[in-house]
Amino acid sequence: MSDTGARLPKYHRIADAIRDEIRAGSLKPGDRLPAETAIATTHGTSVPTVRQAMSVLRAEGLVESRHGIGTFVRDTHRRQRRSRNRYGEARGREGLLNNTFRHDITFAGIEPAPDYVADCMSVEPGTQVVVRRRRLYDEAGRLAEIGASYLPRSVAEGTYLQEPAVVPKALFRCVEDLTGRRYADALDQVTARRATDAEADAFGSSLGAYVLHLVHTATDEDGDVLEVSESIWPADQVVFVDRYPIPSQATGESGSDL
Repeated sequence: MSDTGARLPKYHRIADAIRDEIRAGSLKPGDRLPAETAIATTHGTSVPTVRQAMSVLRAEGLVESRHGIGTFVRDTHRRQRRSRNRYGEARGREGLLNNTFRHDITFAGIEPAPDYVADCMSVEPGTQVVVRRRRLYDEAGRLAEIGASYLPRSVAEGTYLQEPAVVPKALFRCVEDLTGRRYADALDQVTARRATDAEADAFGSSLGAYVLHLVHTATDEDGDVLEVSESIWPADQVVFVDRYPIPSQATGESGSDL
């Protein structure tokens, strides 16, 4: 053990040891962890310290506790999201952008835009927009994504997009059909943050778990916003994959990107 590891609180060292077993495959998804008393004996510590370690691992999404049964290793398979290809793929087929999940539309109607959405739309906070809220469930019926789309009233008010029903094809294709305008540019902004209590309850996550929050802004050829959408996932279940050409010449772009 390194000097740095020796300085860590005992519960962090226990969490590190169990995390290493999970990553090495000694503990596999679905395996039940030893009882807290057994872990405490192995590490020469107390049960409350072990419970602190379990809290760390639950917050990371590595384990889950089942009341009256025990603590189990979670399936940490991550779904891949390839943002750049999604529009092109959807233009070549019928159905939704994500056509492998069950979609539930939980709300459709006019609401004030949240401040961060209003900022993306370059409108005043509280501006009324058409909102479509959705939840996506995986093949096992587990909630995989909480999302919403925000559309200018000039785009969607009075149309079938105000109805709480799943649309027959990708939403952007519906908007293009309704407006005669074409999606031309997109900006994705992703933030890692702690889940709200409501999000943690919905995903079945422990309090303190993290989510990834994507805000996606799509504009037409003139730079006018056609849609702002957001997607929220448990941080341990999604990985972003991006493949792109590397310029051989200077592009003239600058910024403080990492």
